[in-house]
Amino acid sequence: MSDFDATQMPGMTGKTVIVTGGNSGIGRATAKVLAGAGARVVLAVRDPTKGKDAAQEIGGAVEVRELDLADLSSVRQFAQAWTDPIDILINNAGVGSQGGLKRTADGFEAMFGTNHLGHFALTNLLLEHVTDRVVTVASQAERMARLDLDDPNWRERPYNGSRAYNDSKLANLLFTAELQRRLTSSGSRLRAIAAHPGFVSTNIYVTGEPKRLSFGSLFIRVAAQNPDAGALPLLYAAVGDLPGGSFTGPEHLMHMRGGAELIKRSRTADDPELAKRLWTVSEQLTGVDAAI
Repeated sequence: MSDFDATQMPGMTGKTVIVTGGNSGIGRATAKVLAGAGARVVLAVRDPTKGKDAAQEIGGAVEVRELDLADLSSVRQFAQAWTDPIDILINNAGVGSQGGLKRTADGFEAMFGTNHLGHFALTNLLLEHVTDRVVTVASQAERMARLDLDDPNWRERPYNGSRAYNDSKLANLLFTAELQRRLTSSGSRLRAIAAHPGFVSTNIYVTGEPKRLSFGSLFIRVAAQNPDAGALPLLYAAVGDLPGGSFTGPEHLMHMRGGAELIKRSRTADDPELAKRLWTVSEQLTGVDAAI
């Protein structure tokens, strides 16, 4: 168990952190703490206007750059324009199950394409600049996943949105494990760490166009913890003295609420052969070769 909380953040002056999806929810809460500790924080966001509003509210050395993880051309443009060292890359942005099947600009199932493939491409394209660690937001929803790498984009199977989300979160953990294996094999001191924020009220649960609150999402907003609490496992993953390949999550209520500590993942998420296969499939789908 860890006694980590935001009051124990180390000084971050001189460090650069990229937070994808940092304009709202857990990403915004994470960015605010990092900026408050002195870091230069880059909000990599789909909507620069919302990003600028968030940066103004956060304060400190915060800047905004456009990034749409559901469009590989945007991912490549972001990476090509980046030239500075990155101490910490936080792969936070994500989408949840919002009705029927949706696809990214590249034709991927939206959750697998955004939550996993977009971050897979971004990480590999930026890895040469990273000096400390890559943190990827996963979830204990991975325990309910049944990832089918023969049809990861749901072209042959009847679509199931909840399962697609769970699969994307399993992919986040498998990606972290394989990235760490490759880093260790190469002798790199970089670390890949995954974080589970717990049960948090964020926009990922709001559905519809225009967005409306369902009964389930209203329950979530009443019962779930706030983004500040959900950010603690991300912050612990970002600055804690942790070994590569770690998985952080809340301390209480079956790792759904409060604090931050190391937690376990499913046996499937620990499968090295599945992780290697996912990596190969991800390279093929994105056209992005491994950086390591």
